[in-house]
Formats: sequence, C-alpha cells, structure tokens
Amino acid sequence: MAKKRKKKKWFFLPKAKKKRRIYFMLLLVFLTLIALTVAMNQSMTTKKDQIIYQNEAKQKQLQIWAPYAQKMQYKYRIFASISLAQAILESDWNQSSLSKDYNNLYGIKASASQAGVVVPTKEYEDGHWITVDQKFASYKTWQESMEAHAQLISKGTHWNPNQYEHVLAAKNYQAAAQALVQDGYATDPTYAAKLVAVIETWNLKRFDLAVKMGDATSSIN
Repeated sequence: MAKKRKKKKWFFLPKAKKKRRIYFMLLLVFLTLIALTVAMNQSMTTKKDQIIYQNEAKQKQLQIWAPYAQKMQYKYRIFASISLAQAILESDWNQSSLSKDYNNLYGIKASASQAGVVVPTKEYEDGHWITVDQKFASYKTWQESMEAHAQLISKGTHWNPNQYEHVLAAKNYQAAAQALVQDGYATDPTYAAKLVAVIETWNLKRFDLAVKMGDATSSIN
C-alpha cells in the first residue's frame, strides 16, 4: 500500500514566540515596502499626467498669444519671441492675478491719469529684493496689454523716447533680452537669462518673423 505524500506547506509559522515575533516583523516590513512602491508608482503617474496636462495648456496659451505677438513684431519691431517670453515670465503663463483680473500680461505700471490697481511687487535695489506697492495698468483685453507693451518698447518713455533703442536694434532674441536689462526695463539682474531660458525651453524663436518691418501704421489682418 502506497504511502500518502505529505503536502508541502507554503505558509510556515514558527512555534517559538521569539521567532514568530521576528517573522511578523519581517512580514510587516515586506508589506510596507510593497505599499510604498505602489504609492510611489501612483504618485509618479499622477505627476506625469499633471505635467502633460500643464504642457498642453501652455502650448494652447502660446497658440492664442503667438499670432498677436507676431503682429506686434510687424508693427513695432520687437521680436515675437521676446513679447511671448516676457508675457510668460511676467504673468506666470497668465496665472497671476494682475493678468487674470486686469489683463496686464507684462506688469506695466500705470500713469497718474490711467486706470489701474495698486498691488505689492518685488523690486531689486542695492543688491537685494524689496517689496513695494505699485500702481499697475488695467486693460480691457490682453491684446491691449500686448500692444501697450510693444508701444512702450517702440516709443520709449515720456522722459526718454529712445530708452529701448538697443532692444529695437537687436539682431536676435539673445541680444534683445540683454538690451532690456541694459535699457532699464527690469531691475532683476538675471532677467535676460530668464527670458532666454523661456524662449529656448518653449522654442519661441519659431514665432519670430524673418524681417522686423517697423512700420507702426501697418497691420496684419
């Protein structure tokens, strides 16, 4: 008569209390590692989906802004890539309260007689950042804001019509970015580098027109 085979036990629980305690501790560690791995994978997937969604939203925003930035280049000789990079940097992709609530993409300050809103802003003075209250212009549309910015670069300030002459004379976006700092548009010493980084990250050069026309009476339909 054949002997019955003993079934192998896949689950073995030690009889000794000390060994059993160690067993459960190791089991707990093992299960915790599995749970952490699953959680990390889910988190990475969620972050990846968020990045994809954010990038798609930013590309859509570019497609909205780009044609008008090209129109501004045609009329006022400021590179479309520079107009777009400044809008991105100053408005945080149209997420700042100044851009969302007041259509001010560039943080343009209001004149004494101009409609505007007073908000705190950071300025770089004497080697460090300070927070000051400034009155910023309010526009009916973002297109008004982009045109006001282009006019400012083209026509300069009321005290110096040639203030941004180096920006207008620039032969490429790198030189234009440096000229904005040179001509006093921004107090941030790293402003030019930030603009160039934005332009190159999002390939904004593709929106630049081959020739800067510079006829303020012209328009693109």
